Amino acid sequence: MREDLKILNILLREEYMGLWNMPKVRVGVLKIGCIGCTPLLEYLLDERADREDIEVRVVGSGAKMTDEDVEDVVKGMLNFNPSFVILTTPNATLPGPKKVVELLTNAKLPTLVISDAPAQKARKYLEEKGAGYIIVLADSMIGARREFLDPVEMAIYNSDVIRVLAITGVYNILYEAIDSIIEALKTGKELTLPRIVVNAETAVNKAGFGNPYAKAKAMAAFEIAATVSKLTTAACFKIKERERYIFYAAAAHEMMRYAASLADEAREIEKYGDHVVRRPHSKEGVILHKTRLLEKPLK
Repeated sequence: MREDLKILNILLREEYMGLWNMPKVRVGVLKIGCIGCTPLLEYLLDERADREDIEVRVVGSGAKMTDEDVEDVVKGMLNFNPSFVILTTPNATLPGPKKVVELLTNAKLPTLVISDAPAQKARKYLEEKGAGYIIVLADSMIGARREFLDPVEMAIYNSDVIRVLAITGVYNILYEAIDSIIEALKTGKELTLPRIVVNAETAVNKAGFGNPYAKAKAMAAFEIAATVSKLTTAACFKIKERERYIFYAAAAHEMMRYAASLADEAREIEKYGDHVVRRPHSKEGVILHKTRLLEKPLK
């Protein structure tokens, strides 16, 4: 082998080993309450549990969102010493979530808030605190009336929401935005936290649909899911008569079920054309790409 090629091989090997031995980015995930983006968030970053560039810890308060609950949760997260923190929460305008943002940003931790439509009212506050945000309009509130909502109904509703968010492109936006933060921290580049309001068009443009009818069905699914919150808000906070608010909650859940069915139809159309976009992570955290079922995913 020529001497210059030997030197090049040595340099490349040293650079590779240096990258291999780089410290992992420590991703903290704080779950305060639950929205459709909450249950599977950390798994969007490491879907096969073989990613080697990150270390993830999840801390949550369960369904409760009081100041006392969230302060204990933040303490647990700070013990992990994260590189940055993702907060998922319903309605980031509430005192509990705002307290979390205050504690994290006061600790100089880069903070990304993922929330639902009511969080639009908190955008100015989040920006003043230096936090990023992804607000998902289709991640609608559940019909939380005792006469209607039991554990089974809660689980079914969330499974429908998850299907809508996954197929319409919302989850693509989430993991791409989070991966951009991870990449900036890995490479020492300037960190810019995303500030995104995800509407139907924003979502489906990220879903990678090849068939226009599939894209139209996905957009319809998103819009129906986004409208659900009008009914559940009325059922939970505005209507006092039991006979009325039960029907509003039930109608809202039927809408979300139909939105999930429409999203399914959109993906099935893509399957028939052998054009389902798949974007797995490599072990190094690089997002790969393929569309044909029998293809190998590539950079």
